Amino acid sequence: MQLISGATVFAPKCLGKRDVLVAGGKIEMEGPFIPLPHGAEVIDARSLVMLPGFLDQHVHIIGGGGEGGFATRAPEISASQLVKAGISTVVGVLGTDGLTRNVENLVAKAKSLRATGLTAFATTGSYAMPSPTITGSVMKDIVFISEVIGVKIAVSDSRSSSPTGADLAWLGSEARLAGLLSGKAGILIMHMGDGKAGMAPLFDLIADTDIPVRVFRPTHVNRNLALCKEALEFAKMGGMIDLNPDGELRTSEVLRMAEAQGVPLENITVSSDGQGSWTRYDEFGAVVEMGINSVGLLFRDFVGLLDDGFPVEDALPFFTSNVAKGLNLANKGVITEGADADFLLVDEHWNIRHMFSQGKQLLKDGQVILPTFGR
Repeated sequence: MQLISGATVFAPKCLGKRDVLVAGGKIEMEGPFIPLPHGAEVIDARSLVMLPGFLDQHVHIIGGGGEGGFATRAPEISASQLVKAGISTVVGVLGTDGLTRNVENLVAKAKSLRATGLTAFATTGSYAMPSPTITGSVMKDIVFISEVIGVKIAVSDSRSSSPTGADLAWLGSEARLAGLLSGKAGILIMHMGDGKAGMAPLFDLIADTDIPVRVFRPTHVNRNLALCKEALEFAKMGGMIDLNPDGELRTSEVLRMAEAQGVPLENITVSSDGQGSWTRYDEFGAVVEMGINSVGLLFRDFVGLLDDGFPVEDALPFFTSNVAKGLNLANKGVITEGADADFLLVDEHWNIRHMFSQGKQLLKDGQVILPTFGR
């Protein structure tokens, strides 16, 4: 049991100076003053700011890349990297490489991250059709494997399997029904590339089927202006869109465009694409430059919004509560009684000093305190 004393709390709304009592992995109580329970550890947070733990819904937890040959395969992520980045909940995905990496390894990695105290999920599928799975069925993977909350595919990208409208409708239907049966999000994450079709396949799908718009989750939509404009139209329709800190358009640019166009801001999230590769090609499609994205981009993007004039309570939801709602995780992304005790304590320079995940302290005074095997 811990009593966090005197932090300035953003839940994401600013609550002012509060005490927060953590017990049994949950936020047991929060208020202006909480008497010290017998045996509780006290953390003096009067000079610190408390934020909900960040949720990163697009991380290549077993590594991405490989498009320049075997030597360009990105390494898998460590729990320490996530902790230092302030990420208490992560969703692992496959990317271009669904051959030398597979869904079995992805789920195993999610389980290992859970063992360290983090919350970890995964998607089945990859860029390819037919969609790689563990059970032989997208629906069965989502329903029967606790870590699997949805499926992934790539659209409008030269590296994809060029899925047809029927392919996307089938994947969306599988995810939708599996979500209903399992009580999970049941989403189809759609990696959006630079292809000529843009989001036209998705708009056609919505027009031609009865699958709810919230099933489809296009990501990396700020990679170019044309795609971003389409994505904002999709968000106006009630869909959720996901930005990447390394996109051509900065997150602050997209948010100001969204505000000007009357797009509901609760329909926008940001993810890091951590451990995935970024690749630049020449006019003939050959790789000319590659690099690896860091999960640290997520918190840096949040601080960047503050530097661009966004108030803390306006910037936070794109990394916390919006993501939690989109993933059907009611106890994540907020600081309130009964929620999971996932939170960060940061100093006046926005350095993460302490981190708790499900009530377990994983970062103390800037130092990771995970079991050796989990680092």
